[in-house]
Amino acid sequence: MLGNGIAKVFIDGEAGTTGLQIRQRLAGEHGVVVLPIEAAKRKDPATRQSLMAAADVVILCLPDDAALEAVALADDLGPNSPRIIDASTAHRTADGWVYGFAELEPQQAHAARIAEADRVSNPGCYATGAIALIAPLTASSWFAPEFPFTINAVSGYTGGGNQMIAAHEQGNAPVFELYGLSLAHKHLPEIMMHAGLTRPPLFVPSVGHFAQGMLVSIPIQMAFLASPPPLEDLDELFRAYYADAPKVSYHPIGSDPATRAGRLTVDPSVGTDGMDIWLFGNAAGDQAVLVARLDNLGKGAAGAAVQNLKLMLGH
Repeated sequence: MLGNGIAKVFIDGEAGTTGLQIRQRLAGEHGVVVLPIEAAKRKDPATRQSLMAAADVVILCLPDDAALEAVALADDLGPNSPRIIDASTAHRTADGWVYGFAELEPQQAHAARIAEADRVSNPGCYATGAIALIAPLTASSWFAPEFPFTINAVSGYTGGGNQMIAAHEQGNAPVFELYGLSLAHKHLPEIMMHAGLTRPPLFVPSVGHFAQGMLVSIPIQMAFLASPPPLEDLDELFRAYYADAPKVSYHPIGSDPATRAGRLTVDPSVGTDGMDIWLFGNAAGDQAVLVARLDNLGKGAAGAAVQNLKLMLGH
């Protein structure tokens, strides 16, 4: 670190959507200096490795293959190797990496693991919402790890990369589309691992013609449970699980006037780095739906990376 406890951070891939968002968030962050790289040398291994050697933490905002190569560059530094946060998919289920969803366990137990880690994998945006909804359920006695969960999700187009962003901003994209209909989305392995599942959930993602924001919903037919709990018990489960979570807000049943009309929009999540969770159910109590709302570029990407960085730096 520099004098006065200032940490040096190198963003490898700072020109991409996530990298730009992280840099913007760190611009006014006390105690952090972002090491610059010349535009012409962003893909030069020697330049990047020298910046890695000078950094306390490296944040990778790269495609999967490039992220693997970047970690190899860092590992070659031996004792001078920096701590790493990887925003790609490459290490989200890898041994030796701590999954960067700080609220994965109650009472900030997982946040403590991130704080001590040398290698942290940033979660996917959809996975953040899905795991936040499923992990408390599988940690309870009501839901077995093989329960057949269904995940429905819609995201703003900024989560789809430069080509999708350009298509939407130029008016050449549909208003709404389902995708991933091969039912083999790249987020499935991390959802299964970190939500404690042994059966792949049925995951149907979609994109709307809006830039940012995300809704993830999980419907539950309570009759498929061996011992279905009352909705009030599920409500208390989530209330307790996220009681100490600074970035996740659970709204107990009936407590949020904004949802009493039975509607939710993505709009309030835009520009935020947190996540809101609700539980809804019918009058009979035999059907329920869990909903997570977050910004796909906030808690779903750059916001989570900065949250993990602060944990690792003790900020």
